[in-house]
Amino acid sequence: MSRKKMSLRELDLNNTGSWPREYRIGACILVGLLIFFLLWYVITREKGDELAALEAQESTLRADFESKQGKAANLEPLKQQLAQMEQQLQQMLRQLPSKTEMPDLIVDISQTAIATGIQNDLFKPGEEVPREFYAEQPIALRMVGTYHQFGAFVSGVASLPRVVIMTMHDISLKPRAGGSADGLAAIGPNSSLELSGTVKTYRYLDEEETAAQAQATEATP
Repeated sequence: MSRKKMSLRELDLNNTGSWPREYRIGACILVGLLIFFLLWYVITREKGDELAALEAQESTLRADFESKQGKAANLEPLKQQLAQMEQQLQQMLRQLPSKTEMPDLIVDISQTAIATGIQNDLFKPGEEVPREFYAEQPIALRMVGTYHQFGAFVSGVASLPRVVIMTMHDISLKPRAGGSADGLAAIGPNSSLELSGTVKTYRYLDEEETAAQAQATEATP
């Protein structure tokens, strides 16, 4: 007679030795798979996460290296370009008046105004203000003249031997007899106007002044 096959419900978990041979083999396979899964989960997965983190770090470092390598390749041309720009800046600054030329230049500006027929009610140079590469000279002024005279004055200053840069600050222009600037449109070209405020002109700093300015900047906390 053939032996009756046991069902899964009839298996005694406390007596696995009495199980049929195929069930014992199947149970061993399941236990092996369970052990393998636990080993993978505890050890292999942790190493996999670490590997993924290292790969991400490698990608970041590689991108950073390529970026720095590109910057290093362009560093020398940038240095040459910077040196050319500094040379051009120095050439432009050298076109400005020097320290010794500045007093004569201020006189020339005042005389140019008088030569064009402008009346100088006030022409007072202020204290010079040194900057990083240049110094600025403020001049408080109050002038009376016509549109044509002021135009001739600007043209005369521009034709001086040295490059003269003048910037205007808090400048007002109004009719000499009074009134507001709103009425300027109704004034003729020969009407008397009063221009008042502050203009600034500039000169370059010589090597000693530039060095002293750099030391003062470094000493400032």
